[in-house]
Amino acid sequence: MTITTRHRTSTTKMEVTSIRLEPELKERLKELSGDLGYQSLIRDVLWEYVQERGQNGSRGLAAEDIRASFAATARREECCALTGAPIAPLQQMWLGLTVAGDLVPLSIESLLG
Repeated sequence: MTITTRHRTSTTKMEVTSIRLEPELKERLKELSGDLGYQSLIRDVLWEYVQERGQNGSRGLAAEDIRASFAATARREECCALTGAPIAPLQQMWLGLTVAGDLVPLSIESLLG
């Protein structure tokens, strides 16, 4: 696992936030973070999540990021990874395989045209 630290702000300019973690989770984060430190790892994970979601709830993907797609039926409410549009339960949709190897929900309209 490669961990890259994002240098956005010095820690003296950051706000202090308290978060409760299970002891096992904290220990696992410490193991994964190595010399980086588990708090930096948590910040990196949170920044990655925020950047993936973008401003409209989408994951920040473009149509070019989809390697393949296949028809599917939503079993629960989903959100299109390209447009952020809601996909209702039992509605037809696509599942898209991204260049990163993730399967993401896609609205039928998102890949048309």
